[in-house]
Amino acid sequence: MKIKAIILILSAAVLAVVLYFQLRGEKRIDNMAPGVHQVKAKEVIQTSNYTYVRVSEGRQDYWCAINRTDIEVGKTYFWLKGWEMNQFHSKELERDFASIFFIEALSGEPILSEGPILSGNPMRGESPMPGVSMGGRQKVAEKQGISVEKAEGGITVAELFANRKSYAGKSVRIRGEVVKFSPQIMNRNWVHVQDGTKDGGDYDLVVTTQDSIPVGVIGLFEGVISLDMDFGSGYKYDVIMTDARAK
Repeated sequence: MKIKAIILILSAAVLAVVLYFQLRGEKRIDNMAPGVHQVKAKEVIQTSNYTYVRVSEGRQDYWCAINRTDIEVGKTYFWLKGWEMNQFHSKELERDFASIFFIEALSGEPILSEGPILSGNPMRGESPMPGVSMGGRQKVAEKQGISVEKAEGGITVAELFANRKSYAGKSVRIRGEVVKFSPQIMNRNWVHVQDGTKDGGDYDLVVTTQDSIPVGVIGLFEGVISLDMDFGSGYKYDVIMTDARAK
């Protein structure tokens, strides 16, 4: 009788677990890469440049933000690379987030161990394995309505691109708005800066730095200009500011 009772209890427990995952619309994924987050989209807010998504992961609900893309409420997604920002204010939404994760992408497909990203948990400050492609350079859209006053003793983004050869190897100062921030790729932060000026089709300056600057903030960047820089893994730039200090 005791054995039968134990079997009934175990069967009920297994059934409860199965029903729990079925009700949540989630399936347990085997062979996931280390550090991958499996989440379900609960709420989506679209802005001109970003998609804000409230997700659930286990019993936890939190907000994340990615470059504008289509996300379906109720669908399961996966993400790996990201960083947390506390007390973040979105100017476009006129909304404060106590905590939000800025992530590179929400994948509709599981990120498996044999996939393109093999290891490393960015939430613990770790980087993916050396030599593994992380997607490379992606063009950032020109943000409308930006008008940033030129820094004292500095130059504009347009002036830099128009006279790039004269600034090569020199330290310059540029003030602009951060439109994209990608943390700790190849042991450095990558910042996309725009000030409302442009030279032809060049309006976005990429800056590498160890400083963390939230998206939407107007910062002053001072660093050395390099031309035709190739970092590998698809990160190649005609003009870039490297090892910058940000204020």
